[in-house]
Amino acid sequence: MPHIAIPIPPGQGKQDIEIQMTINGEKQQLQYRVELFYWSDCQAPVVNRVECIREILSDYDEDWMLYFIGEPTEEFVPVTFVKKEDWVKKRRMLVG
Repeated sequence: MPHIAIPIPPGQGKQDIEIQMTINGEKQQLQYRVELFYWSDCQAPVVNRVECIREILSDYDEDWMLYFIGEPTEEFVPVTFVKKEDWVKKRRMLVG
């Protein structure tokens, strides 16, 4: 699947992003959310950061699904989510 990279200005918390595009005359709207999760917010001690991310994602809003886990820093990990209903539409367009 082709990709287009769009730089997002850095923010301190949750960023809700709506993208409208027209591909071959067909309009699409996708909603993304980029959120920074701080290691210090993990309930368990951060020995294994994978467990911390797993914990964070386990009770995340059910209307959103994981799209991309960014490069972690010593302070946080950026995580991108996509609205589930938009993802279903996008998959339908790709398949049929």
